[in-house]
Amino acid sequence: METNHELISAVIRKVLSEMIDNEFSRSEPPGGIFESVDQAVESAVAAQKRLLELSLVQRGRIIAAIRQAALDNNETISALAVKESGLGRYEDKIRENVLCATKTPGTEDIEPRAYSGDDGLTLIEYAPRGVIGSLTPITNPTGTVINNTISMVAAGNAVVFNPHPSARQTSTMTIEILHRAIVGAGGPPGLIASVAKPDLATAKELIEHPKINMLVATGGRPVVEVVLRSGKKAIGAGAGNPPALVDQTANIRRAATSIVNGASINNNIFCTCEKEVVVVSSVADALISFMLETGKVYPLTPAQADQVTRLVVTPEGKINTTFIGKDVQVILKEIGVSVGEECRLAIFEADRDHPLVWREQMMPVLPIVQVRDVNDGIEFGVQVEQGNRHTAMMHSNHVEHMTAFARAVQTTIFVKNGPSYAGIGLGGEGHTSFTIAGPTGEGLTSARSFTRLRRCTLVDAFRII
Repeated sequence: METNHELISAVIRKVLSEMIDNEFSRSEPPGGIFESVDQAVESAVAAQKRLLELSLVQRGRIIAAIRQAALDNNETISALAVKESGLGRYEDKIRENVLCATKTPGTEDIEPRAYSGDDGLTLIEYAPRGVIGSLTPITNPTGTVINNTISMVAAGNAVVFNPHPSARQTSTMTIEILHRAIVGAGGPPGLIASVAKPDLATAKELIEHPKINMLVATGGRPVVEVVLRSGKKAIGAGAGNPPALVDQTANIRRAATSIVNGASINNNIFCTCEKEVVVVSSVADALISFMLETGKVYPLTPAQADQVTRLVVTPEGKINTTFIGKDVQVILKEIGVSVGEECRLAIFEADRDHPLVWREQMMPVLPIVQVRDVNDGIEFGVQVEQGNRHTAMMHSNHVEHMTAFARAVQTTIFVKNGPSYAGIGLGGEGHTSFTIAGPTGEGLTSARSFTRLRRCTLVDAFRII
């Protein structure tokens, strides 16, 4: 007999599948989707020139329309993302898309600066790059497209996407929805574009296309390395292995809740999610107890932890992609364990050399490693982060401890006393981004990340005071 969790999931899938099928049954070709990379790029080139003929007020209206379209179609694209990719949770995809639609900066991010003095006036402007080639991941096929579209168009660019092939339908639908919104708000057709059948060949063609002025890769290390070798201006948003360090001064109950929520969101497929916990031994038992108190956690016995490890790590030491982004119920069922729908995360105590401590597993299975003291924890946390400089968390009430870890790990995102997703603006201050550029150093990208600075100087004139 099916569990309550399975019944509810089945009903959601059925209802939303009908919505998706109806969307794809329309006969007209999707706007912004082209048969070849060259067609998509040529359309984007023409559209970008027309965009620059519009006022910033008109561009602002286009951005507002993009935001609204993403929100209006959130349920459909969220359902399709989970259905097609098999990754993440529907309710968390909803949160992801709301975050991207509402907290991605628009044209306000590119306001010019001016300097006036004895020698005249200098104006600094954020000018567009032109046409950007964007390679998007399977993990966030909706959020990345929404976020990049708003940022890149707000900066005055056009963008040609090459989505991950395993999220093609999701990305195509999202691009079509946003394209329709752009045109409906008075924007030029083809301002965002993609190929109908993206793959490695179209990605290579996009990277090498002479009319692509800038490249943005959001995904694993291999794709980032390819765009960085292209010879073009490139932004790389690579992988991470974020540690969550807990010292003896932390509010342990709050730390436990934050870690459980952060590590389980979207089944841990965000690169920012807590991938391993490093905890000072004197508070380890309390931390685990409070994690169990949330009601969202299943504690693996040592024998079960070994079973799960053999299941999700291949004999070659790689992550078994079959289980990436799957609900914890799916993973535990494989080892004969049944848990209720409220369970979101499996945890276990691990040795320092455990493979899931050192690999970005991207699934709701969280290893917990004990350390002697905070200095040992800082040293080990830096080691397991492995120089990705992506994200790290620390739970502490000791300012010097947090400062020491932040300086040592040097990550793009450093979250103190909160869940990992606070660092991308979900329950934390600041804008959001789903292109988090650690390798190339731009950090959480925004519209100005996709511009080039231009300086205009008027000498010995226009000085009033």
